[in-house]
Amino acid sequence: MIIELIAAASLGAWLYLFTARGNFWQIAPPPKRAPSAALKSVCVIIPARNEEALVAQAVASLRPWPVILVDDHSSDRTAVLAAEAGAEVIPAGPLPEGWSGKLWAISEGLKHTASRAPDYFLFTDADIVHNAGDIAEMVARAETNQLDLVSLMVKLRCRSLAETLLVPAFVFFFFMLYPPAWVARRDRRTAAAAGGCILIRPSALERIGGIASIRGEIIDDCALARAVKRTGGGIWLGVSNETRSIREYSTFADIRATISRTAFAQLHHSALLFGATLLGMAVIYLAPPLLLFTRHPLAAIFGLASWFFMMIAYSPILRFYGRSVAWAPLLPLVALFYMSATIDSALSYWTGRGGLWKDRVQDAKNVGK
Repeated sequence: MIIELIAAASLGAWLYLFTARGNFWQIAPPPKRAPSAALKSVCVIIPARNEEALVAQAVASLRPWPVILVDDHSSDRTAVLAAEAGAEVIPAGPLPEGWSGKLWAISEGLKHTASRAPDYFLFTDADIVHNAGDIAEMVARAETNQLDLVSLMVKLRCRSLAETLLVPAFVFFFFMLYPPAWVARRDRRTAAAAGGCILIRPSALERIGGIASIRGEIIDDCALARAVKRTGGGIWLGVSNETRSIREYSTFADIRATISRTAFAQLHHSALLFGATLLGMAVIYLAPPLLLFTRHPLAAIFGLASWFFMMIAYSPILRFYGRSVAWAPLLPLVALFYMSATIDSALSYWTGRGGLWKDRVQDAKNVGK
């Protein structure tokens, strides 16, 4: 009886995800838009800490937009290389208590540009190589649809075995949590953004009380989107084929560390949500293939159907990343990896070493206390 209930729950979950979750799995870049007739000004702010291997390429890709790079106490040649590539480099002041390093650097950049009064700010990372046309299209989308925040999930690097197995799933899981169709709807509370590429109006920042209103958030992109939407702003989230991240995640350990940095924060540090999430992932992703090995014919049929829906839903993101749909049956193993990283995230938080990024602990139980 229990086996049949698990099988029914798994199939029911996949029927819901497949048909009623905003078509999150149908991932594709939006149609191209013509640039706005009236030229709008965009000021780019890049927070950077120890990014000498990547920053010059990122800055160079942003021409002719003015680029402010805020050097977040780097110990390498980040500032020198960024300046040589054409950025105006300013140093971040001492990190105040209660601020994340990235948000403090963005705040310092905003202070520096206060007198420029651009039509939009573009917050981006030091590992993102931009297609200039994407920025113009983001502005056109914001102008046409009267949006306050437009964000692109840039194309992540997907070359190594670890990246091929795990990166498409990262985007798949993200859009499952935040279906772009729901993000764009003003009558839904769902709000999200991808921190590598966020275009925002200065008026929207003023309305939410500035970056200081989210200063301690480790998942700062989604926190910013929630604040903008909560105060009446329109937001939009999509994907890009051409704007991409050049950060390399060559090993499984690299990706595990990245997931672990924010996974427990995503669950609001709740032990109850933590347990429910692991149980839900087990039922949704692990149960379907395992049910095939039971002696319960109905459970096996339900498991096979669930696995089929899972593979169909996962195939578009694999194609988006230029990978064979033959990788789709491995999604249960990928989910198991993400579950283990979530467990590691919770343990890191509880032991005071959570949110580790560039030698900073940013999300631990005793941080700031």
